[in-house]
Amino acid sequence: MLSIVAQYVGYLSTYYVKLCYILSAINNGGEKMVEELRRRISGEEFDYQTLLDGLREYDRPRDKITNLLRQGGIIRVKKGIYIFGERYRRRPFSSELLANIIYGPSYVSLETALHYYGLIPERVEAMTSVTNARGRRFFTPVGLFIYQGVSMNAYCIGIDQGELENGRSFLIATPEKALADKIQADRGTAIRTQAEMRTYLLDSLRIDSEGLGKLNAETISLIAAQYRSRKLRLLSGLVRRLGGRGNRYE
Repeated sequence: MLSIVAQYVGYLSTYYVKLCYILSAINNGGEKMVEELRRRISGEEFDYQTLLDGLREYDRPRDKITNLLRQGGIIRVKKGIYIFGERYRRRPFSSELLANIIYGPSYVSLETALHYYGLIPERVEAMTSVTNARGRRFFTPVGLFIYQGVSMNAYCIGIDQGELENGRSFLIATPEKALADKIQADRGTAIRTQAEMRTYLLDSLRIDSEGLGKLNAETISLIAAQYRSRKLRLLSGLVRRLGGRGNRYE
């Protein structure tokens, strides 16, 4: 009886040794693939075609992608969009750049852009953007991405570029456009006078009063024309009174 148990234990030991060897080989293969991808992909954010190009020397690259996802070498943010796993990142990934490519055409705006420029104190959990398509929400492994739809006329004005490392950039609203987008998105807010606009900005949005005075009133007036918005005309008049006659926000 003891001999049978000993044989069984020996069999299990041999089995687990082989299993550990196989798993180790698989993991080492995954490590080499990620290292190869890191040599070929400089950014932290990349699409499916870039991933395929990085695996072009491997057989059955789609199977390799499945293995890399399972092992955490890469993370699928959305179908066709990936980032490197935390262990393999060279720098933090850009949520702003991801926001541009998850759904487009789009640019970062609303609360995210207002915080980016220091106009509101609270850091928002979701990445907020504006698109000329239908509004959408995307729940991803790296956070919530919200898109507010606007007309093409309103979309095309007031877009700037934010700079990242290695010459990368993302589309973001100017400070004036970010505030205009936010005001227009709050459709239930009844604002009839500049005094009411000021109260809304300072009390409801908690806009920095000094930053408000640095905005460009003429730029806001142009945005108001594209939005065909009386509320934004009130905003332009208020900013002009506060001293923002033509100063570019810095």
